[in-house]
Amino acid sequence: KEKPNLLIPAGITLRQDVRPGLPMVRRVKEAIQKEEKQKEANEKNRQKSIKEEEKERRDLVLRSALGNENKGFALLQKMGYKSGQALGKSGEGIVEPIPLNIKTGLSGLGHEELKKRKAEEKLENYRQKLHMKKQANEQAADQFRVRFKNKQEERKMEGDLRKSQRACQQLDMQKDIDVPKETWYWLEPEEEDKKDEEDKEDECTSSDLSVSEKLHILTAYLRGEHFYCIWCGTTYEDSEDLSSNCPGDSAADHD
Repeated sequence: KEKPNLLIPAGITLRQDVRPGLPMVRRVKEAIQKEEKQKEANEKNRQKSIKEEEKERRDLVLRSALGNENKGFALLQKMGYKSGQALGKSGEGIVEPIPLNIKTGLSGLGHEELKKRKAEEKLENYRQKLHMKKQANEQAADQFRVRFKNKQEERKMEGDLRKSQRACQQLDMQKDIDVPKETWYWLEPEEEDKKDEEDKEDECTSSDLSVSEKLHILTAYLRGEHFYCIWCGTTYEDSEDLSSNCPGDSAADHD
């Protein structure tokens, strides 16, 4: 069946909002409004706790000014006080009452101060731990630098000692000295060329000296026996020539 045509009176125009998505937006807004109204209704119907009721009554009383029915206020009026006037003979006192600091928790008096003090002590302990940790790190870094420097100096002295032993061996052989004054005056031979157990015992005895002590002793021997300075790399004619032309008997003197 064909639908009958509706007759629209002249001068009347039908308006239809055809913007896309508009019905969905309206439904969302209506749902949000409905949810808010439901929350308000639930809040009104909710039974308040005893603490909330006490707080409301207390706030209401504190907001209300004292009236003539209050005995204290009546006594003030008899002494000439007027509402809104500052206290004191010359009006230099307060106008509003001192606010109340109402304690609502179950903790005893001084508990808040105790909590504050403990928090401060905890913070101070934490700061001290950080400070001690920082000091320990700095001390460890200083010790590492000292060990590294000492190790470098020890390696340098070991190299100077080997150079002195090599020079001592050459100079002794030039004077037809076949056996060193001390076993460690010359460079140690290879393992297969080492001597018997007696020589090993002598080496153990000589090892009691430190590298620095060996270097000092061997430097003095080279200067006194061969007029040779390991630091200059020069053999002088005699002791007078050595003392007058050589700066000293150590690397520090030559630097």
